[in-house]
Amino acid sequence: MKITVDDKQLKKAAEADDMDLFVGTFVDAINKAIGGQLTQENMQQLTSDQITLLGWSYLHTEVMDGGYIQLIYNGYGEFIFKNPFAVAVREWGLGDLYTHIRHCKKFYDKYHGQIERDMTDEEFMALYEQMPEFDDYDDEFIVNEEKWTNQIAAYIDDHIDNFAEIQ
Repeated sequence: MKITVDDKQLKKAAEADDMDLFVGTFVDAINKAIGGQLTQENMQQLTSDQITLLGWSYLHTEVMDGGYIQLIYNGYGEFIFKNPFAVAVREWGLGDLYTHIRHCKKFYDKYHGQIERDMTDEEFMALYEQMPEFDDYDDEFIVNEEKWTNQIAAYIDDHIDNFAEIQ
């Protein structure tokens, strides 16, 4: 699958020194190419680096918005915790993110059945009090998010051809 990124957008991100914008440019291009929905079919057409970057975008968006409970409730838990996502980010040089995910996985394993069920908004909000184990991981993610985003941006920059063709 051909993924393209506009060179002007990359230069704009670089000039602004905005790593979120830089990473987001690639995430947006991949999402556009797959029609905004990662499926078994289009996953086979992406590189492992492109899939890992989508995993990062899901992890980042969900945890920054509502923590790991929200990530799991919205259906991304299996993608993050049961697939080789953590191993892939370790191979990108993000050993501490790998460790963070592996440690958090024990609570995913313990609680995912309760979190993934259908529930009311009130029941969902109550999960945060019922499962305080996720609080430390939510906080740790927020504290390290900028560093991890910068490391991911550096990896993309060093392996740009694995993500997109620049036009």
